[in-house]
Formats: sequence, structure tokens, C-alpha cells
Amino acid sequence: MEEKILEKIIEKGSKIWLVDASTLNADTEFASMNPKSTHYSQITTYLEDEFDVEVPFMEFKRQKTLGDAAKYVTELLDE
Repeated sequence: MEEKILEKIIEKGSKIWLVDASTLNADTEFASMNPKSTHYSQITTYLEDEFDVEVPFMEFKRQKTLGDAAKYVTELLDE
């Protein structure tokens, strides 16, 4: 499941940051994308719709890498 969530984060992130999805991976740090709060919000809303889970915005925003974020959302689904 974590891999599927990571794919969705990469898919949405590539559209938001206007980069090729192949340049993003689990080790990509959010900071390297110069994210705005709205970017995090767009990603969390997208994940909520895709996986029918509530993703707390502030906790999601604390994740360092895309992989960390995928792991965090996976843990939410396991609760």
C-alpha cells in the first residue's frame, strides 16, 4: 500500500511543481520543491479522496521526504 500511496504523491506533486514524475522518488525532500502550504493541502486532499482517509495537514507537512509522507499515510490507513 505504501508504494501505491507514494505513486499518488508523486503523481500529484509532479503536476503541482511542474516537474517530470520520473525525477521524484521516495527520497525526494519536500523542501527541494519549495512547497507552499497550498501544495501540501492539495496533496492531502487528493490522498483523502483516493484512499478515503483523513490526513491531518500539519502532521503531513512535518514529513521530510515523499517516502516519509507515504509511510505516514499508510500508518493512518492501518489505524
